[in-house]
Amino acid sequence: MTLLKAAWIQGQSQGDLNRNLKYYSEKIKAAALNNKKLVVLPELFLWDYFPITEDKRHFDSAIEIKSDAIKHFQLLAKDLKIVLVLPIFEKRAEGIYHNSCLIIENNGEIVGHYRKMHIPDDPGFYEKYYFTPGDLGFLVTKTSIGNIGILICWDQWFPEAARITALKGADILIYPTAIGWDDNEPKNIYPEQVEAWTTMMRSHAIANGIYVMAVNRVGKEGHLNFWGHSFLANPYGVLVKQDKTDETISEVEIDFSKTKECRQIWPFLRDRRIDSYQSLLKYSDEN
Repeated sequence: MTLLKAAWIQGQSQGDLNRNLKYYSEKIKAAALNNKKLVVLPELFLWDYFPITEDKRHFDSAIEIKSDAIKHFQLLAKDLKIVLVLPIFEKRAEGIYHNSCLIIENNGEIVGHYRKMHIPDDPGFYEKYYFTPGDLGFLVTKTSIGNIGILICWDQWFPEAARITALKGADILIYPTAIGWDDNEPKNIYPEQVEAWTTMMRSHAIANGIYVMAVNRVGKEGHLNFWGHSFLANPYGVLVKQDKTDETISEVEIDFSKTKECRQIWPFLRDRRIDSYQSLLKYSDEN
């Protein structure tokens, strides 16, 4: 498939899992209109962003892969004939939980399963308390609309993750995200943070000659203000579309022929010196 009609949902949490399930189900139906083939949701979309605090009660809200909630979205994807990118708070076993993302094919089957590899631990983002680091490696899933590479939020700051996923054959890198401004920080740095976030992922697009999509949430939760600004960058790093800070459904058309064009003009992948990158396997090259 050369041209892909896709949509993402920049949504706001409705306060609990059941209300979010209903809210996002309606948003998915709206996003799928006009022959969309791919719909993408934000990180942990069924929940308030609970890692804002450390509270063991939140573990009870995690869901298993075979849960009724997952089956609901499988049936929805099948009914709407879409590929659905579904980020979840996964219960793997008692005491083992992951920040995960499922890829649901347009026939309702789960064809991809990624567990977030890089886990942050910052004020308001206490994810190490909740999530076991991913153990499935970097994921590329073959689907009816192309090869989808999934990375999640904090993964976005690591060029190694983008490079490995691109080398595995991804046609697009998709980053479900939950990132926002902290009320405890000075407001004058807010624009700089959004610019840094956008620039980092535009650099992944350029360095790998690949489309990059980031889908964030919006709204105020505790002392965090989720900044939205979901976007799609093409393989030249150009912003095809970027949202602001409101709830919205964005529609884009992705032209995968640009990847071939870009990589032929700028053959960065060809000119890598993999024989000289051993230092990347160390925390620090003290020599």
